[in-house]
Amino acid sequence: MTGLIVIGGIFLFAVLVIAGMYNSLVGKRNQVHNILGTMDAMLKKRWDLVPNLVATVKGYADHERQLFEKVTEARARAQSGGFITHP
Repeated sequence: MTGLIVIGGIFLFAVLVIAGMYNSLVGKRNQVHNILGTMDAMLKKRWDLVPNLVATVKGYADHERQLFEKVTEARARAQSGGFITHP
């Protein structure tokens, strides 16, 4: 009788260990799915911000073009007026 109790106890212990391992693995799998979902959301958010960045760069490029034209015109006026001498 004692042998059956020992074998039953070992069997119960093994079942509990296997159930604990299974639950742990399921928890880890759920963590991976949550992390991947978070990464997808962040990447989509970044992708949505790209058009804003492109528009900002275009606006700044237009500003730089206008500034460069003004500087070039001012330099040409200064050179034609004799204000700038070259060595």
